Amino acid sequence: MLTAEHGSGRDLFERIAAARERLRGQAHRTPILTSRTVNQLTGAQVFFKCENMQRAGAFKFRGAFNAIAQLGPEERQRGVVTFSSGNHGQAVALACQLLGARAVVVMPRDASPPKRAACQGYGAEVVLCDPDNSSRERVCQELRQQHGYTLIPPFDHPEVIAGQGTAAWEMLEELNSLDWVVAPCGGGGLLSGTAVAVKGLAPRCRVAGVEPELADDAVRSFRSKTLQTVQNPRTIADGTRTASLGQWTFPLVLENVDEMKAVTEEAIEEAVRVLFSRMKLVVEPSGALGLAALLGGAASPIAGRVGVILSGGNVDPAVMARILAGEAQVRPHSGGGT
Repeated sequence: MLTAEHGSGRDLFERIAAARERLRGQAHRTPILTSRTVNQLTGAQVFFKCENMQRAGAFKFRGAFNAIAQLGPEERQRGVVTFSSGNHGQAVALACQLLGARAVVVMPRDASPPKRAACQGYGAEVVLCDPDNSSRERVCQELRQQHGYTLIPPFDHPEVIAGQGTAAWEMLEELNSLDWVVAPCGGGGLLSGTAVAVKGLAPRCRVAGVEPELADDAVRSFRSKTLQTVQNPRTIADGTRTASLGQWTFPLVLENVDEMKAVTEEAIEEAVRVLFSRMKLVVEPSGALGLAALLGGAASPIAGRVGVILSGGNVDPAVMARILAGEAQVRPHSGGGT
C-alpha cells in the first residue's frame, strides 16, 4: 500500500489503472481539442484535455467518485464529509448522489453562491464556516466525531489522486506520444496523479506543474525540497488557494514532476480570454494555468507535442465577464485545491 512516508508512485500507478475501470461509464471521456492559433502563439503543438467538460464541471469528479465508490454500504449510509469552496464539493455531492451516499460539504461563508447552490442541487447538506483552512478542517473533524462520517479530502488521499490520474491516462492513450504534459497545481492531487500516470505509460514524457505567482508554495517546495506554505493568496485562480501540498502529494510531486512554473495574474486572465475567444471554451482561471504558462513564456523550454489539462470550467459569470472585459479584480476567497 502506498504510504506518505514512501511517497512512491509504483503502487499508485496500479491504483490509477483500477480507477480507470471503476470510472468507466461514470466519468466522461472528455475530448481533446487543438487550435492552430494557439500553436502559433505558443510555438508548440498543443493538445487540450477538456476537463471543463467533465461531470460537475471539473476533473474533481474522477477522484471523488473513485474514492467514494470503494466505501462499504454502512459507510455510505453514515455519510461522507468534505471541505471545499467549490469543485471538489460539487464532485463529492454528485458522486454521493450516484452512489446512494449522504454528502455533507463544509464551505467557507464567502464561497461562490453558484457553487454553493450546485452542491445543494446535487443533494448535499452545506455547512458554512469561517473562510480559512483551519476552520474548515476543524468543522469537518467535529462532524466526523459526531456522526461517524467518512472524510474524502480535496486532494491528499491516494484514491482521490488515483482518480485524477485517469485524465492524463486517457490523453496518452488517445495521442500515443507527447513530449510534455502540463497540469495546474493547487494541493497537488491532479498534478500527482497526472505525473504518476505519465511516468508509468510514457517515461520519456516530461511533466510540468503550474501555479500562480501569488500562490507559489508548490514551486518553492519543489525547488527547496522542503514543504512551503502560503496563507490566503489573492490570486484569481481560486482553485489553487490551498495552503500547501499534502503529505501524500508533496513526495509524489518531488519524485515524478520534472518542472514547476509560476505565472502572473495577467497571464492567467489572457489564457482564459484566448480559450474563450479562439476555441469557444469556458475555462476557469485555475483551469487555464497550463496555457498561461505557454503564452507567458514561463514554461520555456516546453515545446514539441504538449498536452495541457484544462482542469475545470466552473467560473463565476461575473468574474468571467470582468476577465473578458479586461477588468478582473481579485478578491479574497478560499479555494478547494487542484
